[in-house]
Amino acid sequence: QEQLVESGGGSVQSGGSLRLSCAAFGFPYRPPCMGWFREAPGQAREGVAAIYTNGRIDYADSVKGRFTISKDNDKNTLYLQMNNLKPEDTGIYYCAVDRDPSQRDEYGGDWTDVGWFDYWGQGTQVTVSS
Repeated sequence: QEQLVESGGGSVQSGGSLRLSCAAFGFPYRPPCMGWFREAPGQAREGVAAIYTNGRIDYADSVKGRFTISKDNDKNTLYLQMNNLKPEDTGIYYCAVDRDPSQRDEYGGDWTDVGWFDYWGQGTQVTVSS
């Protein structure tokens, strides 16, 4: 059974750094797309970054230049290095898998749309204080 397990969240001051990890278990294939989303209190879940097996990487404008997504295929683990954190980065961060991003592209879908992702982790809390 497919499972995603996030870790690495915590509390930091503005300007600090955190590294999130997401271990993938039980997938019979290498997921073609894995992403990070976040959900702030009272707000909708939003896309943060996504990485594809073809080398494509997407970032939300709000995190470009500060966050870096990467993947270790040997360890089946996804990472999100977050630098220069801001209070507005506070939220629960979720790891997700899109089984078929080509279908999303065929329909002109946006990678930040949670509806295109099929598997989700339980989330890890990130809190940034000013």
